[in-house]
Amino acid sequence: MKSILILAAHPDDEVLGCGGTIAKLADQGAIIHVAFLADGVFSRSGNPEAQSDELDLRRSAASKACNILGVDSISFGEFPDNRMDTVALLDITKVAEALIAEYQPETVFTHHAGDVNIDHRRLHEAVVTACRPQYGHPVKTLLSFEVPSSTEWQLPGSAPMFAPNWFVDVSATLGRKLNAIDAYATELRSWPHPRSRRGIEHLAHWRGAMVGVDAAEAFMLGRQLS
Repeated sequence: MKSILILAAHPDDEVLGCGGTIAKLADQGAIIHVAFLADGVFSRSGNPEAQSDELDLRRSAASKACNILGVDSISFGEFPDNRMDTVALLDITKVAEALIAEYQPETVFTHHAGDVNIDHRRLHEAVVTACRPQYGHPVKTLLSFEVPSSTEWQLPGSAPMFAPNWFVDVSATLGRKLNAIDAYATELRSWPHPRSRRGIEHLAHWRGAMVGVDAAEAFMLGRQLS
């Protein structure tokens, strides 16, 4: 069976970026592992006790969402939320390398290099290093996903733009993606915010229209060895 690893900065990035694809791959019999590397909470205002409660809720939401999608295992890291640029890149890379060594994934999904969110960019850098093509390395396909309210908010010329060249038809699994994002209700915004339920659905249909299907998720292929 194929082993797939999603390396995401925060809980909800996995659903936003590739939730429909996760569900599709799970239905095809792949073994799906999702790893979150940052806590996703502690950069927000509030007292430590309230933040701790919010962390528990966010992780519970992640478990529910990943269960809906058919994920086999999830793990939570503790890098500082929206402060991964304060951590040595080597330390992040070592965590990514350890996860790859543990799960031996054939395919890795992670963030786009040009996202506004610093944690997304930092994790992308670490994953590129962790997936350098050495003899015997398990990763054959490396894909970057887009995250609404981060990827499309980058300014032209400020960073690499997201120019998808790999699409997955998620017409049959879009409903599960939307059900999974509902688990993260506190992270959703009202329309017309791109991270609204309606915005997420519109993006899927637009990406689908780009390639002649009802709904799709778009990626940038970093490398593929066949």
